[in-house]
Amino acid sequence: MAELQLGPLLRYADGSSATVWVEASRPCTAEVRGVDGAHGASHTFQVAGHHYALIPVTGLTPGTAQSYEVLLDGARVWPLPDSPFPPSLIRTPADGDPVRLAFGSCRWAAPPAGEPDPVGPDALDTLAARIAAEPDGERPDVLVLLGDQVYADETSKATSRWLAARRDLSEPPGDEVADYEEYTRLYYESWLDPEVRWLLSTVPSCMIFDDHDVIDDWNTSAAWLADMRETSWWRERLLSGLMSYWVHQHLGNLSPHELATDPLYAAVRETADGTDLLRSFACKADADPASVRWSYRRDFGRVRLLMVDTRAARVLDEGARSMLNPGEARWLREQALDDRGSYDHLLIGTSLPWLLPHLVHDAEAWNASLCRGERGERWARFGEDLRRRADLEHWAAFPSSFDALTELIAEAGSGAQAPATVCVLSGDVHHAYVAEPTWPDGRGPEARVLQLTCSPVHNAIHAAIRLGFRFGWSGAGRWLGRRFAGHGGCPQPPIDWRRTGGPWFGNQLMTLTLRGRSARLRLEQARAVRGAAGAEGAGAPAGAQGARARLRTVSESELAP
Repeated sequence: MAELQLGPLLRYADGSSATVWVEASRPCTAEVRGVDGAHGASHTFQVAGHHYALIPVTGLTPGTAQSYEVLLDGARVWPLPDSPFPPSLIRTPADGDPVRLAFGSCRWAAPPAGEPDPVGPDALDTLAARIAAEPDGERPDVLVLLGDQVYADETSKATSRWLAARRDLSEPPGDEVADYEEYTRLYYESWLDPEVRWLLSTVPSCMIFDDHDVIDDWNTSAAWLADMRETSWWRERLLSGLMSYWVHQHLGNLSPHELATDPLYAAVRETADGTDLLRSFACKADADPASVRWSYRRDFGRVRLLMVDTRAARVLDEGARSMLNPGEARWLREQALDDRGSYDHLLIGTSLPWLLPHLVHDAEAWNASLCRGERGERWARFGEDLRRRADLEHWAAFPSSFDALTELIAEAGSGAQAPATVCVLSGDVHHAYVAEPTWPDGRGPEARVLQLTCSPVHNAIHAAIRLGFRFGWSGAGRWLGRRFAGHGGCPQPPIDWRRTGGPWFGNQLMTLTLRGRSARLRLEQARAVRGAAGAEGAGAPAGAQGARARLRTVSESELAP
């Protein structure tokens, strides 16, 4: 009998359709049945000995919610027997409903229940516990995960032991993952967490990779990439990372219509074993990044979300460095400006922040100038070494791309069809903040423009990070940044900006509530609770990680009244 290995994950949901992702133990027909008649079925496809299905679900009615179950070859496998959680639901929005969008990035898998957590409570575990305790209460309509869903280069002790039983860890890449099978271990560890598993089964999700999904500072420079390609293990790591991302994350980002017209998805499903097809695709993506698009668009009523690939789509040649290759930049522009009157809020999801602390921005622009050779070959060598050591690779490290994104945001936010807000959603930097730009001479867009950064969901926050970013936002840090910029001959950015919220440090999530042209932002942090009493959601499943913590509101503000 087929068993449920991983999932279900409720990925896409609109007013009439949804998709549910599962992994089964063997080939089978995977089926979703809703209590009020929703239904979908799909035969599994095979990759590297694993069996997956992305089930299209129809028979949904706008403005309703119905519980569902998953069957494999007719046998019910979800909900799990004796599950302490409420039934998993598919909620379908109606026209005019508010949109609640929770987002964050950077999640180490939480340790098993009963083991100490060295980095504190997991924000996703804690969110799951709250929703489970109050199933009729407020919940996100979509969860936006902005990168580092798994850490291929920083494995847990349990995974390291599992790797050591497979191969010799004295050989590179050591206790980092090396191949597709080892990537599947990361997804099991992260998504079989009971709270997260249930959360992802009942809240739709949008995902995009960042560097740790493959390796720290992935594609930071042409010299970095050349060095990686000289190693014995990099090619298999990259191909496996892209293959596993396509299976576990990318497919679920697509709408049923996009899936129906995707030639690779069709080919993988039609063959007995899609491994070679998917590997060829990954090889092509490595050789010609412009041949693949990982970015995508999702519309939630009058809210438009553009999720942008800021890792694989880069142009790394020092003479023409760009965060986005020409095709990707063109796609972003087209999607942002398409039928502007049809949305009230434009959200641009980029794992890397557009607006950084001023010191960090200027240091990255200065470093980019050095690496281009503006101060000579010796400074260029110093700049490349510093770029890798200090992770100087955000939008500011690609000055022409920073300017182009700034221009696009201004254009999208201007004119008679301007939306109420243009928000850039980011993570990566292990703290949270709100920053707001201003244009010279008051020539800015009519829309309110904001950088909303939230990270981590569950990860370490070292003292050096806290001190460094606090200083980076300070007046002294800004003064020092301008000295760096002057040394590199860097021009002033086309805009100024100020921090209007934060910095906040902790395991955290931001939630945007968008209702008509109004927008409200809430930042919540996962805080440990001593003893069972006082745990948020007294009805949370006993023993759950999230039941020993609560989400505490740290900040709440109106962005657009």
